[in-house]
Amino acid sequence: MDDSLRELYQDVILDHSRHPRHFGVLEKATHKAEGYNPLCGDRVTVYLALDEAGKVADIKFQGKGCAISQASASLMTQLLKGRSREDAQALMDGFLHLVKGEDAAALSAEDRESLDVMSGISEFPMRVKCATLAWH
Repeated sequence: MDDSLRELYQDVILDHSRHPRHFGVLEKATHKAEGYNPLCGDRVTVYLALDEAGKVADIKFQGKGCAISQASASLMTQLLKGRSREDAQALMDGFLHLVKGEDAAALSAEDRESLDVMSGISEFPMRVKCATLAWH
């Protein structure tokens, strides 16, 4: 990855960390999950509301942690809204492969473009847990 692209990706991660999208408590959540990484202290709670068709009608997250964990959660909320459970699972699987440096060919071109900002995480194995906390 060239330096200008790496710098752009860092800027996107910092922007999502400083100004997270869909941050807060979702009062009408149908699902709630909490995650904690004891190695670094990152915490996240994900709130999800599914509609009658089983699609993600709304999603929010709340938590504290490093820039990577917060940016990853923010990106996740942007990408999951409107997706079916099956699509959400496929996106998660692709993302997990991406941040581990594995083949993420199953991601659509559009999803890959949005998530490529996190692809460099694979160079830092201890940070993979930060990036995947909200996704799990």
